[in-house]
Amino acid sequence: MRNILVVGGSRYFGKTLVTLLREEGNTVTVLNRGSAAPPFGVGRLVADRDDEGALRAALGARTFDVVVDQVCYTPLQAAVARRVFAGRTGRYVMTSTMEVYDPATLSGPADPGRRVPVTEEDADPGRAPSPAAYPWWDPWEVERRIGPVRAYAEGKRQAEAVFLREPAFPSVPVRVAHVLGGGPADFTGRLAHYVGRIGSGSPVAVHEAPYATSFIHHLEIAEFLRWAAEGEFTGPVNAASHGALDVTTLCEAVAERLGRPPRYRVVAAGAEASPFSFDRAYAMDNGRAAALGFRFGRTSDWLPAAITEAARTA
Repeated sequence: MRNILVVGGSRYFGKTLVTLLREEGNTVTVLNRGSAAPPFGVGRLVADRDDEGALRAALGARTFDVVVDQVCYTPLQAAVARRVFAGRTGRYVMTSTMEVYDPATLSGPADPGRRVPVTEEDADPGRAPSPAAYPWWDPWEVERRIGPVRAYAEGKRQAEAVFLREPAFPSVPVRVAHVLGGGPADFTGRLAHYVGRIGSGSPVAVHEAPYATSFIHHLEIAEFLRWAAEGEFTGPVNAASHGALDVTTLCEAVAERLGRPPRYRVVAAGAEASPFSFDRAYAMDNGRAAALGFRFGRTSDWLPAAITEAARTA
């Protein structure tokens, strides 16, 4: 059994992850700013992870077999973590995002002929701009300059680069697909968006030829992160259920559960549309994780129950 620190981990699927790790017999500690208490039987440290001095003080002389970082969003946060946890951990699992592949947010020109679904090699953190390219000490200013979507993707890309360019410990950036679940698990409100619009007969804004994207259930990503924490492999890894869906297929699944046909309003390429309507392709290949031994479910198997739960709590 291992001594594991989860940075963040008190909200959404992080709470499930912490519980899974504890149930495996691991010694689990959660570090956050004191905003939420961890589950029973889990240790707790309070610090702002952006404050390097406070983080060192909270950790004291503690060491960990594994650190799972749920809330690393910028290269500055990654640099603090790399300095603080050097010599304190033998493995670092960072929750990253499939948005690192999004051609609309890449710093350089996108390759229109690239293969899809994308593999881990299709996003090279080593080619990410220097952290000095943007004022990451002021995330709101970064968002103002390049927009929140690109800022999120760029922050994750550059955070990965900090860990992978000059490694202080073995690291695993987990590139997470769009997480779905009903009720409280629908923390982005995106599934509720579709349930609400289709249930009320309102049109859903979609692109004329939307591309498929990747999803994962909130319980499945918690199980994946537990598996990654207890593994030995390193490097980026994609986490997505089998079976990418485009927005119209998602709407049809919602409509089937609600018993109402979907209505659509078509928008031009580049225009704003509903969540998960994409005018570019970057669905993920999950072959690396599957070859390493993780058994993914199929999106079509868990989506109906998630929609039902979202409708029940709407």
